[in-house]
Amino acid sequence: MPDSFDALVASAAALAARPGRALLGIAGAPASGKSTLAEQLVAALGDDAVLVPMDGFHLDDEVLRRHGSWERKGAIDTFDDAGFAELLHRLRAAGGTVYAPRFDRALEASIGGAIEVAPHVPLVVTEGNYLLADTGAWPIARAALDEVWFLRIHPEIRRNRLIARHIRFGRSPAEARARADGTDETNARLIQATAPRADRVVDGA
Repeated sequence: MPDSFDALVASAAALAARPGRALLGIAGAPASGKSTLAEQLVAALGDDAVLVPMDGFHLDDEVLRRHGSWERKGAIDTFDDAGFAELLHRLRAAGGTVYAPRFDRALEASIGGAIEVAPHVPLVVTEGNYLLADTGAWPIARAALDEVWFLRIHPEIRRNRLIARHIRFGRSPAEARARADGTDETNARLIQATAPRADRVVDGA
């Protein structure tokens, strides 16, 4: 039986009610609906939660071009995994106000210090593709999270969303399909393989 949104909110609220600060991760493939679910949960919890997405740790386009990986932007090695892990542990400590980066899709760049997390906020929600990956610094990031939910969605729905997203941000239909069936699909398969490590699998719409 799929989880209702109310049930997910109740689970997130239970995390927020724990002593200290809790961190909840939402993982899933590109265009699975992670951002939407995370935003809705945070909105439902009001002042008890703040959203800090993983996307703020995209490496800058100039860096990716130097590394020869710009065409694969979004792949696991195109993120600052160590920086993300360090931020999550700072957030978990809740020793003071923490400022996190935000990724701007229109600019295709991260903006530093754009998300403010005050020390009294009991729950931080983060979402991203590689929260359950077992290479690099991703396990260190996972260790900071109380729970990680994996958002599962029908592959064709996800592909159609990806194509629409790429067109919306300036790619031609042919380019959008090539991207969705190329780099995005490679990433999706890697991400899907991490699903068994999740604390909960959520069926998306």
